[in-house]
Amino acid sequence: MIKFTINGTEHAHAGDPSMPLLWFVRDEAGLTGTKYGCGMAQCGACTVHLDGQAIRSCVTPVSAAAGKAVTTIEHIADDKVGAAVQAAWRERDVVQCGYCQSGQIMSAVALLKSNPSPSDADIDAAMGGNVCRCATYVRIRDAIHAAARAAA
Repeated sequence: MIKFTINGTEHAHAGDPSMPLLWFVRDEAGLTGTKYGCGMAQCGACTVHLDGQAIRSCVTPVSAAAGKAVTTIEHIADDKVGAAVQAAWRERDVVQCGYCQSGQIMSAVALLKSNPSPSDADIDAAMGGNVCRCATYVRIRDAIHAAARAAA
């Protein structure tokens, strides 16, 4: 039995320990804000936090979450930095199609928690694994800078 929390709620998984965490989050916990994109950790749509670190849940086995805390996009606004990022996203009209945005936001929050005043190069490095087919990268960078100022 693998036990862990998702957004503060206890969960247990008695099935295959190698099942991707993404499938547990979406199918077992019913939290569908985290998206499936590529299944190879290359697009970032499936990004969640595992004990505060941004990870790609499509390639992370459920067993890696044992005894840890998973945070998804559904819970990110409960945090000052998360709320600032989401507000900046809305104010800067970042979203176009929106498919990648939960992963983008999760990566941005992890960045700002580890580096509250990132440079453009820091942002580019941290967000590099997140693909936006609508190419809103300039707005994403601007929103991250705005969120950093708001969360300070």
